[in-house]
Amino acid sequence: MSAAEEEENAAELKIPDEFLKAKCLMNCEVALILEHKYEQLQQMADDPMNQMSQVFEKSLQYVKRFSRYKNPDAVRQVREILSRHQLAEFELCVLGNLCPETVEEAIAMVPSIKTRGRAHDDEAIEKMLTDLSLIKKFE
Repeated sequence: MSAAEEEENAAELKIPDEFLKAKCLMNCEVALILEHKYEQLQQMADDPMNQMSQVFEKSLQYVKRFSRYKNPDAVRQVREILSRHQLAEFELCVLGNLCPETVEEAIAMVPSIKTRGRAHDDEAIEKMLTDLSLIKKFE
């Protein structure tokens, strides 16, 4: 194991910069993109070059099954709420995908929200989770 590998620790957000800065998408966002593409392909279904691949179909099934939010407005609101908390992209996506219900669950899923020295005390995390649950409730 190299020294760089030993230093990496996602729980403490010690990961290479290219991963910290990379744009991540939640399952619900990928679902919206793939559904839009699916509709386009359906309109051009007569052209054999536009047939959906098995990988595309399975990917669409997967993200639809594991998307916690279905409504495009709800998806946008989730990203807005989570973005307010200065989360790394992958932290945002983990929380948006898994929808923890308690502060303890959120910290267990994304330990770096407590260890990075940001202003994520239990009260701030609780508020974030409450806001997310309201979106789910009224979706």
